[in-house]
Amino acid sequence: MKVVEETMTLIGHLTELRTRIWRILAVFIVSMGGGLYLSPKVLRYLKSVPPGSNMTWNVFSPWDGIRMYMTIAVVFSLTISLPYILYQLWGFVKQGLHPEERSAALRYVPYSVICFLTGLAFGYFVVFPMSFAFTSKITKSMQLVETYGVAQYFGFMCNIVIPLSIAFELPVVVMFLTKIGVLTPTVLRKMRRYAYLILVVVASLISPPELISHMMVFIPLVLLYEISVLLSSIVYGRKKSAALAESAGA
Repeated sequence: MKVVEETMTLIGHLTELRTRIWRILAVFIVSMGGGLYLSPKVLRYLKSVPPGSNMTWNVFSPWDGIRMYMTIAVVFSLTISLPYILYQLWGFVKQGLHPEERSAALRYVPYSVICFLTGLAFGYFVVFPMSFAFTSKITKSMQLVETYGVAQYFGFMCNIVIPLSIAFELPVVVMFLTKIGVLTPTVLRKMRRYAYLILVVVASLISPPELISHMMVFIPLVLLYEISVLLSSIVYGRKKSAALAESAGA
């Protein structure tokens, strides 16, 4: 009897998951229409601002133009439909979470969006132009002709901007994990030297290979880690005070 109930529960979860996936696909396809309409306009805008305005974009394959057209449309569609996607995912996973975990997840979602957009802006307006200027300088010093493909340009940009955007989520992730008891400030402090080593590697991978550029990326990443430690201490302290108050009241 227990096996039958577990099987029925599993089938019910799979049915619910399939329904939510179909809803997500429907919203994604509808927003994709708007992305296809705006894709040329977005591409023209990116071409009109530095460093894109300083070069001629080329295509090296008959598919490059279509690829960029569809890529921008997909990114636009994902951005527009992301809140609905998160809502559907939340509706599916919240049943397996404790009330405290549900509350923490809902509370930190807005902050995660803010941190992601901050990292996106920092990567696009600071690190990306700096990295492109450095590589362009090296190219010119070697007396090479700068002929850039649009696909290669966007690939270079995404390899810098996306990792930074994800890295800026660190404070929110640490706060959430502290809230549900996975991390503590003590653990983060003990991990500091290893975390710094990882941040050095990350900064060297997404910035030009010279000291000033490394430091311009490394320092914000270190600040993010230290802010994460501070926020973890605050969350842990509040959690401990609430537990003491609850035990005293009992």
